[in-house]
Amino acid sequence: MGAVAIEQPVKTTRLNKQRVRDGAATAVRISQQVFDATRQKRVLVSLGLMAVLVASSIGVVVSAHENRELFNTLSQLQAQRDQYQREWNQLLLEQSALSAHGRVEALASERLGMVVPGREDIVLVPLSSPASIR
Repeated sequence: MGAVAIEQPVKTTRLNKQRVRDGAATAVRISQQVFDATRQKRVLVSLGLMAVLVASSIGVVVSAHENRELFNTLSQLQAQRDQYQREWNQLLLEQSALSAHGRVEALASERLGMVVPGREDIVLVPLSSPASIR
């Protein structure tokens, strides 16, 4: 088993009423000096400049935060634009492949049974004006 240390009892001192009164009087005197000092023009100017400095620093922080948010939004929109551009290019490629003349001709002959007419099957219709019809 370990050793046990026995401590001497500590004497508690009673608060002296005079010491309490002196402490309160000192606190009142110091606070009075602070209030008197704030009435001086230099101190007021310094406090005003300090308030402007704090407001300015808060404005800088808010501005930097908004700048970061806007930059993130810009990056997302640019990525979305790039995605749409890739999709548009893919659709243009697909359109040109689907509308190729050879493909259209092959589909017309396979699915619809269409053929290119021979010379004997072509009939030329003369262009007539409305006056020659009467």
